[in-house]
Amino acid sequence: MRREKRTPRLGWQEIVASQGLTFHTPEGVPYWDESACYQFSAVEVDRIEAATNELQEMCLAAAGKIIENKRYGELHIPAGAIPLIEAAWESELPSIYGRFDLAFDGTGHPKLLEYNADTPTSLVEAAVIQWHWMQDEARGADQFNSIHEKLIAQWKEIRGYLRPGPLYLTGTEDLEDVMTLAYMEDVARQAGIETRAIELRDIGWNAGAGEFRDLEERRIGNVFALYPWEWLYSQNPAGLELGLGKGDIWMEPIWKMLWSNKALLAVLWEMYPGHPNLLEARLDGPGGMKEFVRKPILSREGANVMLVTERGTFETDGEYGEEGYVWQASAGIREFDGNYPVVGSWVVTDQGACGMGIRESRSPITDNLSRFVPHYF
Repeated sequence: MRREKRTPRLGWQEIVASQGLTFHTPEGVPYWDESACYQFSAVEVDRIEAATNELQEMCLAAAGKIIENKRYGELHIPAGAIPLIEAAWESELPSIYGRFDLAFDGTGHPKLLEYNADTPTSLVEAAVIQWHWMQDEARGADQFNSIHEKLIAQWKEIRGYLRPGPLYLTGTEDLEDVMTLAYMEDVARQAGIETRAIELRDIGWNAGAGEFRDLEERRIGNVFALYPWEWLYSQNPAGLELGLGKGDIWMEPIWKMLWSNKALLAVLWEMYPGHPNLLEARLDGPGGMKEFVRKPILSREGANVMLVTERGTFETDGEYGEEGYVWQASAGIREFDGNYPVVGSWVVTDQGACGMGIRESRSPITDNLSRFVPHYF
């Protein structure tokens, strides 16, 4: 694994925008960065792929343990959501995708930093934009990237679970989320699913009928929401309890609350202590760890993270933390030319590991100022 400096393509902004990445330079700061790329060996890619598939199986086992032993309190799961989680788990409602964030520098084993299992983004750039970049800039090379094809295959599998009627896709008005939803709608359509985009505020609850409806009073029975489950549930718990009880399909399934919660890291370490792809993680403080990261169990975009190392303490601000923290051993992410890369390894649930994207930051804490850098091998 090495970082290479590159000359960006002439007119790269227009190129990536035409391919679907409108979020390339937010507030004048480049997010898509093709002034560099990462080169991997085939052996390194195989190592990342194998680790991702193994971590996915371990997370399935961890979710089963949380449910079996009723450990919802450690994850701060609302009491009313528990029967919905258990019902969705028992019915084996399928999920679509997730992104494992891994510390890896080409040596040793990839180490799990966290699992973005509910609302993972950086999807368009990983699946589409870096693939086109490789076609232009690294002809004859390869890329760990079958995300697009496997998403279509997964939606074809899910099609049989959907209720009659279209699939509604919704989320926040954040530009990156809008872009991700547009791409997800495209792959669902390619899988033969009728779709409708809808703003979250336009999903109404008809109390008399006990069902969700759109602005034209059409029943909404299938939803893909790029919106955290803890927010969805807190905003309309009664409606979701009734709707899911009637068989409405909301994706990702509500049992993903168990995976998007960083307390999962502590459960994994408890079940698989010393596993080569895990870092020690605890819910009761750092214990004997001298270098560690403290993360809120529900934070996003690197908010409210504290990194304690021999070189000093690094912190980010934000609005999270009241829900509790997990303490995780520091991965000691290696610096490449003043940048700290994190491998985002994608998994499409029934299709396995299928690709990766690299985000790098000037800080050892990956936050919303990180940049996406393409790769090849």
